[in-house]
Amino acid sequence: MKVLIVEDDPLHRAYLADAVREALPECDALIEAASGAEGEALSRSTPEACIVMDLQMQPRTGIDAARTIWRERPMTRILFWSNYADEAYVRGVSRIVPPGAAYGYVLKSASDERLRLALRGIFLENQCVIDGEVRGTQQRGMVPAVALTEAEYEILLDIALGLTDRSIAARRGLSLRSVQNRLQSIYLKLGIHAETAGPAEVNLRGRAVAVALLRRLLNLPALERAEAEHADWSARRS
Repeated sequence: MKVLIVEDDPLHRAYLADAVREALPECDALIEAASGAEGEALSRSTPEACIVMDLQMQPRTGIDAARTIWRERPMTRILFWSNYADEAYVRGVSRIVPPGAAYGYVLKSASDERLRLALRGIFLENQCVIDGEVRGTQQRGMVPAVALTEAEYEILLDIALGLTDRSIAARRGLSLRSVQNRLQSIYLKLGIHAETAGPAEVNLRGRAVAVALLRRLLNLPALERAEAEHADWSARRS
């Protein structure tokens, strides 16, 4: 078994190397990359390697690198190692995972034992392993306590970009009524309705984006990816 560690912090990279050696005596080759771009290149030269990936690298994030790796080798097993339990990060990962791929999301604050179990579960048993605290973010703060569906989350991203209902309908291949129904569902789940929206001049779309940011459903990387995806879509239409 080969394991590729992609982590830009030397101390964290050394910690992960020790953790892999302890958890996976089956590992006979440990490869290290100090950036997302280097991780992509080493993954191409060792396509059989399992990957432990930091999520918050710059300028090429773990999500950017994983998207490229999974596009080229969809069954690559990847464990994301992150400081953040924000739903925006979790959504960013879940939106790019190929069907059938085993992956994991573990916080850097997790115990050594939790990391060990995740490494063995994903790389040896081909299971998906998501940190319990991360799963909790998808339910926390919602009214009612139901997470946004993926379709609703896409609409939330679109209104954060400032798209109109008609623009969203065209982009997503939906009817105008379907877009409006999903917006109403988003408002309900975020607890935004006539009784709580405040004065009549409050814009529900803007309020939804503000609440999503406050509850960490959206963040800058998620918005940057959404902007890039919208630009690609617009370019294809022209």
